[in-house]
Amino acid sequence: MPDKRLYLLDAMALVYRAYYSLMRSPRITSKGKNTNAQFGFTNTLYDLIQKQQPSHIAVVWDTHAPTTRHDDFENYKGNRQAAPEDLLAAIPDIKEIIRGFNIPCIEKDGYEADDIIGTLALEAAGKGYEVYMVTPDKDYGQVVRDNIFIFKPATKGGTFELMGPKEVCAKWDIDRVEQVIDMLGLMGDAVDNIPGIPGIGEKTAARLLKQYDSLENILEHAGELKGSLGEKVRAGRNKAILSKKLATIITNVPVAFNEADFLLSGWNREILEAIFAELEFKTLSKRVLGVAGAEKSVPRQGNLFPVESDEPAPASKPAQKDLFAAISDLKTIADTPHAYHLVNTPENFADFIQHARMHTEMAFDTETTSVDPRTASLVGMSFSWKNGEAWYIPCSSNRDEVLSLLAQLKPLFDNPEIKWIGQNIKYDLIILKNYGIELAGPYFDTMLAHYALNPGGKQGMDYLSSVYLQYQPVSIETLIGAKGKTQGNMRDVPVEDVKEYAAEDADITFQLKQVFEPKIREAKAEDLFYEVENPLARVLADMEFEGVGLDVPFLDQYGQALGKDMAAVENTVYGLAGVSFNLASPKQLGEVLFERLQLDEKAKKTKTGQYATGEAVLNKLAHKHPIVENILTYRELSKLKSTYVDALPKLIHPETCRLHTSFNQVVVSSGRLSSNNPNLQNIPIRTERGREIRKAFIARNDDHVLVSADYSQIELRIVAALSGDEHMIEAFRAQKDIHRATAAKVYGVREEEVTAEMRRSAKAVNFGIIYGQSAFGLSENLGISRIEARNIIESYFKEYHAIKILMEQSVAFAQQHGYVQTMKGRRVQIADINSANATVRGFAERVAINAPIQGSAADMIKLAMIRIYDELQARKLKAKMILQVHDELVFDVPLEELESVKELVHDTMVLALPLPGDVPVEVSVGHGINWLDAH
Repeated sequence: MPDKRLYLLDAMALVYRAYYSLMRSPRITSKGKNTNAQFGFTNTLYDLIQKQQPSHIAVVWDTHAPTTRHDDFENYKGNRQAAPEDLLAAIPDIKEIIRGFNIPCIEKDGYEADDIIGTLALEAAGKGYEVYMVTPDKDYGQVVRDNIFIFKPATKGGTFELMGPKEVCAKWDIDRVEQVIDMLGLMGDAVDNIPGIPGIGEKTAARLLKQYDSLENILEHAGELKGSLGEKVRAGRNKAILSKKLATIITNVPVAFNEADFLLSGWNREILEAIFAELEFKTLSKRVLGVAGAEKSVPRQGNLFPVESDEPAPASKPAQKDLFAAISDLKTIADTPHAYHLVNTPENFADFIQHARMHTEMAFDTETTSVDPRTASLVGMSFSWKNGEAWYIPCSSNRDEVLSLLAQLKPLFDNPEIKWIGQNIKYDLIILKNYGIELAGPYFDTMLAHYALNPGGKQGMDYLSSVYLQYQPVSIETLIGAKGKTQGNMRDVPVEDVKEYAAEDADITFQLKQVFEPKIREAKAEDLFYEVENPLARVLADMEFEGVGLDVPFLDQYGQALGKDMAAVENTVYGLAGVSFNLASPKQLGEVLFERLQLDEKAKKTKTGQYATGEAVLNKLAHKHPIVENILTYRELSKLKSTYVDALPKLIHPETCRLHTSFNQVVVSSGRLSSNNPNLQNIPIRTERGREIRKAFIARNDDHVLVSADYSQIELRIVAALSGDEHMIEAFRAQKDIHRATAAKVYGVREEEVTAEMRRSAKAVNFGIIYGQSAFGLSENLGISRIEARNIIESYFKEYHAIKILMEQSVAFAQQHGYVQTMKGRRVQIADINSANATVRGFAERVAINAPIQGSAADMIKLAMIRIYDELQARKLKAKMILQVHDELVFDVPLEELESVKELVHDTMVLALPLPGDVPVEVSVGHGINWLDAH
C-alpha cells in the first residue's frame, strides 16, 4: 500500500447521505435530538480510516457565501429544498468530531467543496500522491486521473466503489474524462438546477459526443443535425455553453496542499469522549475509543451453591475495580455505598430468604447461557428490594441441582403478594417456565414502562440507566466478549464478577421502577401501561414457550416442487432472453433487460452504477415483455424456498420439536408487535404459492385443530370511526364490500356496475389513504398516470370528506404538540413535522396520519390477547394462543373445546376496544388441521 494516500472528503454530500439513510428509523437522544447525520458521518469516517488507512486526509466544506456560478446564473441550485433543521444542527457536532480525529476542515468563501477538492487533488497528485475524492457526486469524474479516484463509500451491507478514468468513461459512455463537463453541458444536472439543452438526455448526449468529441464542436456542427434533435441543439446553444461553465470544477482555488497539515495522526480522546457522550453514542464510542475488559476464568461447578475456584487467579486477571475502569468518569452507583451479596452457602441462602420474606416488591433478573430463552440454562438469579443492595444466587450447571434450588425459592415465587420488577421480564418468565416455575404475583416491566412513555426511543437497560440514573452499567461484553462466534457465556465468568454484574442489573432495575412509576402517572399513560403493555408480557411469554407445530415432510415436498418450478421458469427466462445468465445477479439482469432487450430507454442506475431491477421497477415493465413476469415469478419462488421452506425446519427446537418465534413488544413505535426467528409477520399471503407456506403450521396432534381469528379491515373501520364519515360508517353497518362501495362512490356508478378494475383502484385508495399516499404513489401502485390518480383521490375525498378532515387534523395536532396518539393514549413522537424540508416534512406527515390508526389497531388486538388469555386461564381450558400476525390470532385447540373457544375468541375480539360511532367490528373465525385451512 503506497505511503502517500490522500483522502479528501466532500463533507455536505456525506452529511446528507448519512442523514437520509437513517430517516426511516431516526436516532433520537433522550433529549429529543436527532443524530442521524452525526452517527452516519462518524461511521463512514471511522470505517474509512480503519479500512483504507490514509496517510493524509481532510474534510472539505461548502460555505453559505455565493460563488461565481451564482453570478453567472442566478438560479444555480435554486431548486434545492431547504436542508432539514436536524441536519443543519448536526454540522457543529460533526465539525467537533472531525476536530477530535485531528483532521483539518477546509472551506473558502466564493468556492464550493468540489472546487477545493479538485484543486487539492491535482496539486497532491503532482507531488506523487494517490488521491481519493470521497463523495457520491458523479460530477467529480472530470477531475479523475490515473492517480486521482472517486471513492464512493459503502452503503449499508455493501462495499465501496472506486472509480478511475476507465470506470468514469464506462459510466458516462464517453471516451475521456474531460467529456464529463460536455455531458453535463448537454443534458444538464437537475440536482444543481443546471439547465442543459431541453430534451437532450444522457444517451443522446453520449451519442453526440462520440460523433463530435466536444460540446463546442457539436454546436459548431449543429446545422448538420437533422429533425427535432437539430432544432433542440440550435435553440439550446446558449444554455449549453452556460451549463458547461457551471458544471466545470474550478481547479485554481487559492488553497495549498501543505503535507504536514493533512497528515493523519492520533486523535484527541478527550474531545471524542465528550462529544460521543453528548450524542449518546455508547456503542460507537466503544468501537472508536475501546473499553477496559476483564480476563475470564472457569469456576468450579457441581454443588447446590457453586463457589469460585480457590486456586490463585492468573497474574493477568485485573482487580475487580478495573471492571469499572471504562466508566469511572461518570457519576455511578459504584461511587456510592452499595452492598452486593453472593449467596453461595446454606448460611447465605437462609439469610437471603429471611430478608426476602420481609418485602412485597423486588427486582428480579436471571443470568443465563444464551439470549434464546427456550434453549438457555440458568447461571444465576439476582434480587433487589432496596437502592444500592442486591443478592446474587449462582446456579449449578447440573439441572437437578437447579431444580432443587428453585424448589427452595418456590415460596417466594408462589407468593401472590410479591410484585416482581424486571427489565424485559418476558425473558425471565420463559426461563423460569423451562424449570416449571411461574410467578404468582403481579409484575412491573421497566422496559415496557419506558416504551409506554417513549415508544420511539431506545429501551435497553444500559441506556435507560445512563439517562435516568446518570450511571453507565458494566457492559456484558466486558465479561463475555463482543457479539459473534467467539463470544462466551456467563457460565465461563468468575462468580464474583458475575455477582457484581448481575446484582447491579437488579439494583438498577429496582431504581428505574421508582423513576418510571410517577412518570407514567404524569404522562397519563396508566391505561396504556397497566392495561395493555405490561400484562401482555405474560401472554407473549406463554405463546413463545408453547410454540407451534411444523410439518417438515410437507416442507420437504413443497421445497422439491418449488425447485422444479424454479428450473422451469429459469429456462423460460433464458429462452425469452436469448441468452443464459445469472438470474440472481442484478448487474447481469439489468444488462439483459435494458441493453439486450431495450425494455426502457430511461432505465435508472443505482449508486453502484448498475441498473435498478427491484420489484417496483419490474412491475412497471411487466406489460412490455413476458420475460418480466417470469423473472418476478422466479424471485417469488426463490424467496419462498430460501426464506421459509429451507429455513423453518432449522429453527425447530431440538427437545420440543416445535417452532418458537420471539415476539418483540418494543420495536415498532405505533405499538405493533414484530417477531423474529422466524419473522412470521412477513409470511406471504397475497399469492397462492405464498399462502401454501401456512400449510406447514399444524395442530399439536390429531386431537387438536388450529383456530384462526382475524379482524376484518380493522384499520379502515378505525378510520371510519375516528373521522365519523357517514358514508363509510353506513357501508360497514350494512356489511357491504367496502371497496366496491367506495368504487361506486368515487366513480359515480351503482354498486352492481362496479368493474374489477374500479374495485382494485378503490381498494388501493382505501388502504393508501391510511399511509398518506399521494397521487404519485397511487399512480405507481396502479400503473396509471398521475393525472388519473389525482382525479381518483380528489373524487375520493369529495365523497369521504370527513376522512380528509381527519388527516388534516392529525397533521395539525402533530404540528402543535409534536406527537399523535392512539385511542388508548399511546403517544407517537413526530420529530420532523415542522421541518422546512419538504421531503422530511412529508414523511413526518404520513406518519402523523397513519400512527393513530395503526396504533389503535395494535392496542385493540393486544387488549383482545390479554382478555382471551385471562379467560382461558379462568375457565381452565387447555387451548393455547400460539401466534399473532398483524390482525390475526392463532390458537391450538383440543377438539372438545373447539366451539366454546371459537365463541370466546370471537366475542372477546369484537368487544376488546369498542369504536366510536358504533362502527361494527367484524372478526372471522375458522379452524383446520393447519393454518391455511383455518384461515
